[in-house]
Amino acid sequence: MFRTRFAPSPTGPLHLGHAYSAIHAHDMAMAAGGQFLVRIEDIDTSRAREHWEAQIYDDLSWLGLRWPEPVMRQSDRTAAYAEALDQLWDMGVLYACTCSRRDILEAASAPQEGVPVHGPDGLIYPGTCRPARTAAQRDRPVAATLRLDVQASLMPDDVFSFIETGSGPEGETGAIRFSGRQVISDIGDLVLARQSMAAAYHLAVVLDDAAQGISHVVRGQDLFEATKIHVVLQRLLGLPTPIYHHHRLIRDESGKRLAKRDDARAISAFRKDGVSMQELRDKLAL
Repeated sequence: MFRTRFAPSPTGPLHLGHAYSAIHAHDMAMAAGGQFLVRIEDIDTSRAREHWEAQIYDDLSWLGLRWPEPVMRQSDRTAAYAEALDQLWDMGVLYACTCSRRDILEAASAPQEGVPVHGPDGLIYPGTCRPARTAAQRDRPVAATLRLDVQASLMPDDVFSFIETGSGPEGETGAIRFSGRQVISDIGDLVLARQSMAAAYHLAVVLDDAAQGISHVVRGQDLFEATKIHVVLQRLLGLPTPIYHHHRLIRDESGKRLAKRDDARAISAFRKDGVSMQELRDKLAL
């Protein structure tokens, strides 16, 4: 089945960018005779709020979107995340990391020549804690920050690919291919679990998409490079790779991408001003 999803975090109001992505995913599924799902990404329980989740449903309903109930919530999926982390730990491709953000920033202040400082997940980790894991560590540590050892999990000449039906920031579309060498140098050792969370975003989203049978992932171009992370995790965990459709970003008058702090562009603000659902669609050119 052609199945898309919209997966917001209940940490603030939905804005125009969220509306564009949700409507886009919904309309693509409906045009294909498929299904549109809503998923709540509340894995960060310290920031998730019930009133924001309630407003998400209210705003999406006002936009004319419909989805099956009940929705999947990441806070209910801790057992699935733990199982995947155990699998990766047993494969020998995870290690515990004790570095602070300051430690990583200081290490990145003297980068090697020709090596990028930033990747799709922020500062590229220098691998400080990578040698710390030994064969004697049989059990996965709990309540620890765990990183994926990309050098242990793939070969430089490995080839990965995914199908892009939208476009990346530079117009990338069609069959997108990349190598293990690119992942090692441009992305580095990713955090897959944090001390305070059952799983980090990249692991949770891959597992959730597979569990829901998502065939087409519809999201903004700002996540195009992160798709490479997700394709690598899908291969490691034996999960299918969906088709990806990255769409343009909605920006403010200065060209800056909208964020949740842009309350003036929140869907609820337009509703209070008497803007109709169709007028909002027209504003978004949908």
